[in-house]
Amino acid sequence: MPLSGIRVIEFCHMVMGPTCGMILGDLGADVIKVEPLSGDITRRLEHNGAGFFASYNRNKRSIALDLKSPRGIEAAKKLATGADVIIENFRPGALEKLGLGYIELSRNNRGLIYCSLKGFLEGPYANRTALDEVVQMMAGLAYMTGPEGRPIRAGASVIDIMGGMFGVIGIQAALVERARTGKGKEVKAALFETTVHVVAQHMLQFAATGMPSIPMPESARAWAVYDTFETKDAKHVFIGIVSDKQWKLFCEAFRRKDLLNDPSLATNNQRSVARDRLQPMLQKLFSTITQADLMAICERIGLPFAPITKPHELFEDPHLQQSGNLLDITLPHGRRKAQVPGLPLTLDGRRTEIRYDLPEVNEHGREILAELGYSKLEINEIISTIFSNSKS
Repeated sequence: MPLSGIRVIEFCHMVMGPTCGMILGDLGADVIKVEPLSGDITRRLEHNGAGFFASYNRNKRSIALDLKSPRGIEAAKKLATGADVIIENFRPGALEKLGLGYIELSRNNRGLIYCSLKGFLEGPYANRTALDEVVQMMAGLAYMTGPEGRPIRAGASVIDIMGGMFGVIGIQAALVERARTGKGKEVKAALFETTVHVVAQHMLQFAATGMPSIPMPESARAWAVYDTFETKDAKHVFIGIVSDKQWKLFCEAFRRKDLLNDPSLATNNQRSVARDRLQPMLQKLFSTITQADLMAICERIGLPFAPITKPHELFEDPHLQQSGNLLDITLPHGRRKAQVPGLPLTLDGRRTEIRYDLPEVNEHGREILAELGYSKLEINEIISTIFSNSKS
């Protein structure tokens, strides 16, 4: 894999940092997840957070260290000395106080790439506490997602995940530069700036037109047909007709020459003006067809379409199953088998794989300490200390 031989030390929790580490691990890096004695907090989350740990912590080895103890700090610094990359998403200044900041660790590791994943980059907000939902609200994404007066965050941790991805981009750029210079560097990515990047299209719409964007549920659509329709069997299908050619194909396939020959519907702009007249006609047409038959026609003629799918239904999606995008894992605690989506890419046609299943807390502690040069006696002492501290 492309990052084979790269060692990454992950001082991370929740979603943004673990996503960054997971991507690096999927691409072949040896990712060592440093957890508190009680484990990453997402191991214990329930409800909407119950899938966090399982989603973002494959292909990692786990070691539990007490970073408030001299032994724990010593082991963490030894890990850093042999690392290519460190990623962390502690609150600003927390690791620096422990002697685990970039300036101190890079003194003994000139090639170290140190990636900090924060709520905000440098500026007046730098020390604020941020969450995915917080930055979606303050950067306009929630405003654009919900109807006017009802801002709604996106239905997944999209900014946490994208923030981790930007961390990976920065790390990979730094690795390329290090190959030329031998010197590492500090990389930073942040939730707020990630969200601003996402809404740039709406910022620039205002710059170009002088007209502020309005929430997507209430905005005028660029396309005349770009909607969800109910079918004969009370299911739903999204259909988009985004060109005059597609309009012609639609009219011919559904035997609606009356619509095709209507001069007031000849172009997309004309059809947009006629939306109030057109939409009820299309809904009436589609209500006579089952979802499966409607999608079959759209696929045959090349119209964009989609069933309205719930996340749990994706486990049975034939494309995901047959393309190898769903990878087998073992859930913690109950040790039940499950599947998790792999990275949405291929390398020479090859999907990423699971090399390390989801780890238990400190599952790889002994082997990692041995790699750092600790003797068996020292390892037993450290492990027994961890065990006694976690019990207390």
